[in-house]
Amino acid sequence: STQSTWDRQRGPYLPSKSFLMPGGRKYSQEPTVSAKSAKACASSIRCHFKNTRETVKTVKGMQLKKAYRYLHDVLSFKRCVPYRKFKGGVGRTSQAKEWGLPQGRWPRKSVLAVLDLLKNATSNAIQKGLDINTLVITHIQANRAQKQRRRTYRAHGRINPYMSSPSHLEVVLESKTKPVKTPEDE
Repeated sequence: STQSTWDRQRGPYLPSKSFLMPGGRKYSQEPTVSAKSAKACASSIRCHFKNTRETVKTVKGMQLKKAYRYLHDVLSFKRCVPYRKFKGGVGRTSQAKEWGLPQGRWPRKSVLAVLDLLKNATSNAIQKGLDINTLVITHIQANRAQKQRRRTYRAHGRINPYMSSPSHLEVVLESKTKPVKTPEDE
C-alpha cells in the first residue's frame, strides 16, 4: 500500500498537534448575517476539555477587545476563570467574587488555546474587511475530542490506561453596532 510505516505505527489516533480545519467544516451554530461575521475553529487541541469549557463559557458574549484583555489578565493572575460545572476539588479564590462564585483557577494552556483561536478569527474578520472594535463573541464552544491513549505501569505487572482529554474549539464573531435612534418629529 501507499501508506508509510510511520502512518501504520501511529494508528487511527488523531495527530498530536492541533490543526485548523479547512472551510468545509460544519459549525454547530451559523451566524445570522455571514457578511458581518467571522468564524474560526481548531481541532484536537491538547489542553484539558474541562478547563477549556470553563474558559470558553466565561468569554462568551464579551466584546473582542474585552475578551483579549480578560484572557491576558488571567495569564498574569490578575483575574481568574470561574468554575461553574466541573468544579470538584477546585480551590476557592477571592477573584471569583467578580462572577458571584467561590471557585476559580488560572488555566494557562486553555487560555492560550482560546487566545490563538480568537487571533485566528480576528485575522479572518480583517480579511473580510470588518471593524475589529465592533466585534462580539456571539458563539464559542468547546467539545470533547477523541481521547489519546498512553499507558502507565502499575504494581504487580499491571498496566492501566493513561488517557488525555483534548478538545475541539469553534468561535463566531459578529459585528454589532449600536442601533441608531430615529429623530422624533416635532
